[in-house]
Amino acid sequence: MSPTVSVKGSDSGAARVLGSGTSGIAELLLFHPVDTIAKRLMSNKSKVSLATLSPIIFKEHAGAPLGRRLLSLFPGLGYAAGYKVTQRIYKYGGQPWFNDILNKNYKDGFTNAFGERKGKMVMQAAAGSLTGIGEVVLLPLDALKIKRQVNPEAFRGRGVVRIFMEEGTTLYRGWGWTMARNAPGSFALFGASAMTKEYMFGIQDYHKATWGQNFVASIAGAIASITVAAPLDTIKTRIQNANFESKVSGVTVIKELLKNEGPGALFKGLTPKILVVGPKLVFSYTLAQSLIPLFSKYV
Repeated sequence: MSPTVSVKGSDSGAARVLGSGTSGIAELLLFHPVDTIAKRLMSNKSKVSLATLSPIIFKEHAGAPLGRRLLSLFPGLGYAAGYKVTQRIYKYGGQPWFNDILNKNYKDGFTNAFGERKGKMVMQAAAGSLTGIGEVVLLPLDALKIKRQVNPEAFRGRGVVRIFMEEGTTLYRGWGWTMARNAPGSFALFGASAMTKEYMFGIQDYHKATWGQNFVASIAGAIASITVAAPLDTIKTRIQNANFESKVSGVTVIKELLKNEGPGALFKGLTPKILVVGPKLVFSYTLAQSLIPLFSKYV
């Protein structure tokens, strides 16, 4: 018998869309420049020093006035808006839906395997992993956003519709690596968050967590997620930021990376990501976890 997918959760679908969508918009406005810096650092294949840091981050605008340099950190904002808001709605609004499905159809299996308390946490993590795998459908928007941030020459004046028509499935380049990154990354994000609420705060109903508790749980989830996904994220980014006509494979990227830069390069940019991308994830996840139950009172 196929599992039941039409389930009624503790929060309404409208509340999940509104809460997660609001968090995505707020995150975009605050953190898009940070994301640009992180992507450019990860895509850089040369040695980073104080002398080369400015050209890596600001590219051709490294010698420009401060205002122009800051504006150069907002490339592809339209792509970023389309991707980020859609992604947050899917990720933060979709994970509870997957969790509802697992809870409705497989709760006994999780309970028998892990016990009631741990089973609930593992189910949250598994729902996150399923959400992360499905996130691959948004890959074209992610690819366009990254190219605008680190390789704008690839566009050559073409618009979005023309790029989709000309490139087609090329925009899904790196889909396997994206799924491989998202599955453990999302598992760690939602799993570590649930574990923190369960063991640190003793919360039985995660929807009743306060803003402060959601904030602490989000920190644990963000650090775990970024660290677990870092190697595959580096590979995915390098595949995506190549020119459209380039057909480099993930295996080739790994071989060249290990040969030229060493194993440590798989974690290149991890500390900056935790320090600057971590707060972005903490911010949006905390906001979504707090707003979804709030909106549920009204819609």
